Amino acid sequence: MGYGMNYGFGFGAFEAMFTIVFVLVIGIFIFNIVRGIGQWNSNNQSPRLTVNAVVVSKRNHVSYHHHADDHAHHASHTTYYVTFQVESGDRMELSMSGQEFGMLAEGDRGSLSFQGTRYLGFQRTESKF
Repeated sequence: MGYGMNYGFGFGAFEAMFTIVFVLVIGIFIFNIVRGIGQWNSNNQSPRLTVNAVVVSKRNHVSYHHHADDHAHHASHTTYYVTFQVESGDRMELSMSGQEFGMLAEGDRGSLSFQGTRYLGFQRTESKF
């Protein structure tokens, strides 16, 4: 009688909940991969453009990761973003490497090269537009 007793919330409910969470996590993972591939493909299909622009703002986002096993591991990753305003008044925020980010200052004017959402470069100019 002891082994077959069901107390209402047994391993069946736990297994079902575990399966739902597992499928949800895998689904989110697959969705992000498909979205990344779609963005990469969209950028590749977009024309390479060079337009006059001004740097209007800069920001970075630092994400922290903590892994606990036999030893605690801490890691961080910084993503750098610059917002450019083009002659029409439209603004676009592009991510770039830390080295490129460090070379730009708010107020810089020049030629912005990009392909879709992919930053290709910025060449400073002295002219006003």
